[in-house]
Amino acid sequence: MLEPSWIESANDPVAPFPLNNLPHCVFSRTGDPGAGWRLGVGIGDSILDIGALAETGVIAPPAGHEDAFRAPSWNPFMAAGPEAWAAFRNRLQVLLSADRRSQDGEGDADGDRDAVGRALVPQSAATLHMPFTVAEYTDFYAGIHHASNVGTMFRGPENALPPNWLHIPIGYNGRASTVVVSGTPVHRPWGQLKPRGADVPVFAPSRRFDIELEMGAVVGLPSVMGQPVSVAEADRMIFGYVILNDWSARDIQAWEYQPLGPFQAKATATTISPWIVTQAALAPFRVPGPRRETELLPYLREPGPMSHDIELDVSLRPSGSETATSIARTNFQELYYSPAQQLCHHTSSGCRMNIGDLLGTGTISGPERKNCGSLLEISWGGKNPIHLQGGEERRFLEDGDSVVMTGWAQGDGYRIGFGTCEGTVHPAIDPPDWAT
Repeated sequence: MLEPSWIESANDPVAPFPLNNLPHCVFSRTGDPGAGWRLGVGIGDSILDIGALAETGVIAPPAGHEDAFRAPSWNPFMAAGPEAWAAFRNRLQVLLSADRRSQDGEGDADGDRDAVGRALVPQSAATLHMPFTVAEYTDFYAGIHHASNVGTMFRGPENALPPNWLHIPIGYNGRASTVVVSGTPVHRPWGQLKPRGADVPVFAPSRRFDIELEMGAVVGLPSVMGQPVSVAEADRMIFGYVILNDWSARDIQAWEYQPLGPFQAKATATTISPWIVTQAALAPFRVPGPRRETELLPYLREPGPMSHDIELDVSLRPSGSETATSIARTNFQELYYSPAQQLCHHTSSGCRMNIGDLLGTGTISGPERKNCGSLLEISWGGKNPIHLQGGEERRFLEDGDSVVMTGWAQGDGYRIGFGTCEGTVHPAIDPPDWAT
């Protein structure tokens, strides 16, 4: 049920940021760059300035982490651990609730409400930034429909999935340096391409630039080098989730990926939404994973529901148009391996995980064309064009195209929203003379 707030805009049943949600962001006041980046929490159509509340003593930082609310990212707060995360959420819910504002016995209720009111910033007056500092980035390949579609295109239906796919979450280490926040321009990448029928490659801008609809799990607790963690422990380490678009140059990828997998094809940019939706907010939407075609090894077996019922949508708006066309709709629960399983497997070799590590789930596609999370699948390698409102067609992205990804979990009379993950393709930057 919707948890009512005294902030009326949070009580709209389709508003993305009700009291049930409280997503975390980093923001600055538009037009006031000197004020710096601040920690914020979304409520209705506003952002609650956490630093301002801490300065007035209405909320206190976790013990031993006194500077957590003065930092320009959520990493120092994440380091305080799950108990501190839960206490912080509970305090915010008391402060913002229409019914429970004095239940915790902390401070004067009316005085606290006045302080909260002064700390509210309209979202329309704020600029959103990276919500956390990305330590390292790993991208998985955990969507069975995506893996089956891509494998069928490249190897035929009889060899669509590699022999290891049903036993292990496949992944690769990506570039943390090019993880960017929603709205950051993305330039078409240059790379080595091998045109059909050519004997040697050429160095040219990608002609088959693509998207990948994913979710990103934000690691909030570190692990110890040499010590694997269980699926249950891994789940506890995850602070929350963002929407993630792993931009992909398919023609660069086709030439480079054998034998070690993606490299430059995935290094251009990875865009994330600016709001971290916490594990606690998503707890009511936990669902079991899919039926296993092959029994997993014991260390990967889930002790309970580890997936989530989260609707995901992708829209494409061509250059010069004000109209966006929804080109895909799918659900988080289509993933074959949950982020907790991915994180568990990541540590199985003794690999240390750090606060701020980002795990991309891999492309989340469903069983039909309308559920596919990449243009490669929707257009089936470019053979079947996508028809947009206004009459235009796309097989892959063209310069000026904007892609918007959204997600939400639908509750009883409320919605847990993730905001948007947006990016616009800009033309390739002219290389220096020596490069061509």
